[in-house]
Amino acid sequence: MESMLERLSETVAAAESLEQLTRPLLEMLEIVTGLESVYLTSIDEAAGIQTVDFARNSGDLDISEGLEVPWSDTLCRRCIDEGRRFTSNVSEIWGDSQAAKALGIETYASAPVCGSNGAVIGTLCAASRRSKAIGPRARSALNLFSKIIAQHVERERLMGELRRSNEYLTRFALTDALTGLPNRRAMQDELGRLLARAARDGSYVLVGMIDLDDFKKINDEFGHAAGDSHLKQCANLVSGVTRDTDMLARIGGDEFAFVGPGALDADEAHRIAEDIRARIMEAGNGTSAYGEHAGLSVGVVAVRFVTADQAIALADTAMYEDKRERKRRRREAQATQE
Repeated sequence: MESMLERLSETVAAAESLEQLTRPLLEMLEIVTGLESVYLTSIDEAAGIQTVDFARNSGDLDISEGLEVPWSDTLCRRCIDEGRRFTSNVSEIWGDSQAAKALGIETYASAPVCGSNGAVIGTLCAASRRSKAIGPRARSALNLFSKIIAQHVERERLMGELRRSNEYLTRFALTDALTGLPNRRAMQDELGRLLARAARDGSYVLVGMIDLDDFKKINDEFGHAAGDSHLKQCANLVSGVTRDTDMLARIGGDEFAFVGPGALDADEAHRIAEDIRARIMEAGNGTSAYGEHAGLSVGVVAVRFVTADQAIALADTAMYEDKRERKRRRREAQATQE
């Protein structure tokens, strides 16, 4: 008994998954019960199915992993409903069980595996084709092992919920709630990664700044809901013309930015930067419900061997130069019309 408890302690401490925990427990359960098949099942009550997840077979009885049987006809269900954890004469007590007949089970022992809410989520079982008595030690081991497995399942469930919560919080921390785009923090992280790679291989990094023209007037004339709608529309339009390798982000109010890898050759890098700038300009100056307020000012630069702040400042300068040039052309056009 002491050696079994020592092995049990080692098994529980070392297990990193349900399988790593269960297989040694099944081996110990086989020794303690003396039955030829021991196995762990899971129960899907909604689907009405019981599945054998892990099994150990050492005799004529073969309980296969992956075996699925209707939950309503299983011996486990009968054990739970009748409060009978063990029987050595299945053919007499549950002679109508088709599952027991098909497998030839005569001795059967089962302990429920329960979730934190008390619901039965699985069973730990031992079975044999021969009629065989099971002593108190074997029954205690069956109950103990089922509780250990239940605790592990609950821990895995809680760890899964924690992992999903952390993933959600991470996405939330790096995502703009209105547009669904990455936010400033995500953009800065990506820019830092791209600049670090560029420092190693000598390539260029493309950095762009985008500002919505007269956005305040849209809010003032049409309302904040219209402003939000315009922001989302612009986000979709620009996303449609940037490359798959680029990251488009909303970094504040009516400002967007994008970063992406450039070429090794300087001329090619600047050509790509200008091409992307032109495509963004064309996308942003399409038809809109907000007429003359619908344009974008865009600055795109190809940089290397600079800091993230320097790269953003260069793109920002290029964007404001574009904004001033666009205003100058609009004033000239208005003067000509007058």
